[in-house]
Amino acid sequence: MSIQHDPCCDVTVIHEEIVEQVRQTMPAEEELFTLAEFFKVFGDTTRIRILYALFQAEMCVCDIAHLLNMSQSAISHQLRVLKQAKLVKFRKEGRVVYYSLDDDHVKAIFDQGYQHIQERDS
Repeated sequence: MSIQHDPCCDVTVIHEEIVEQVRQTMPAEEELFTLAEFFKVFGDTTRIRILYALFQAEMCVCDIAHLLNMSQSAISHQLRVLKQAKLVKFRKEGRVVYYSLDDDHVKAIFDQGYQHIQERDS
C-alpha cells in the first residue's frame, strides 16, 4: 500500500522576485487576523441558517426561533455574534426588535461561498 503525498518541490529554490512581489502586497498581520476571525463567524450552521433566513426577510428573534425550531435565547446568542461581526443590524419597533442583514456585502459573501460548494460538488 503506497501513501500518496501532495506534490512538492524536489529541490529548494527560492524565487526571490516572486516572494518579494507577494510580500509587498501582503496585508498587515493584524488585518489577516481580523479577516480570519470574520470568516470564523461563518463556521457555525445555526448562524448560516439565520443569515439565510434574513436574506429572505427582516425578522424578529421569535420568528427566527420558530423557523429554526430553536430557543429564543440560542437565537439571541447567535445574533449577538453576527451583530459583533457587523453581519446583521437591528431596529426596534415598539417592544419588538427586528434583525436584517447589515449590508449587501453579507449576501454577496454568502452567495460566493454557496456557489463555490455547488461547483465543487458537481
